[in-house]
Amino acid sequence: MKPVIIRSFEDFEKYNGQEIGTSEYFTITQNQINLFADATHDHQWIHTDPERAKVEGAFGNTIAHGYLTLSIVPHLWEQIVQVTNLKMMINYGIENLRFAQAVTVDSEVRLHAKLRNVANLRGTVKAEVEVKLEIKDQRKPAFAGVLIFLYHFED
Repeated sequence: MKPVIIRSFEDFEKYNGQEIGTSEYFTITQNQINLFADATHDHQWIHTDPERAKVEGAFGNTIAHGYLTLSIVPHLWEQIVQVTNLKMMINYGIENLRFAQAVTVDSEVRLHAKLRNVANLRGTVKAEVEVKLEIKDQRKPAFAGVLIFLYHFED
């Protein structure tokens, strides 16, 4: 799937209230989990100790940190939408985020996005995007919520 190209508020407005798309699947590896644990100083065994997680854990294996799954959103979002003609983009907020299901190591996930609302605030475009991180072959998503971005276009 080719990403949607957005160059202006008017381009965003065409997708207001609509599904925008879904990213490719992305595999969460133990190496990524370990690197995230190092970066955040969160070395809880359910993330970093595969042997203990298999024996004592509730999921039969290690799981990704919830915030690790959230942190891959920019990578997956760029597969859905490429915003060009930008001065700057700001992550403005997250509303109603719920981690619904653990992501076990080596799971494949993908981002699904719908543009809930877009507004032009005196030249700054505020985009509210409903997202869910789907886990391949699972009914429940890893998380769902609304991401809010501010886009400052060149023109």
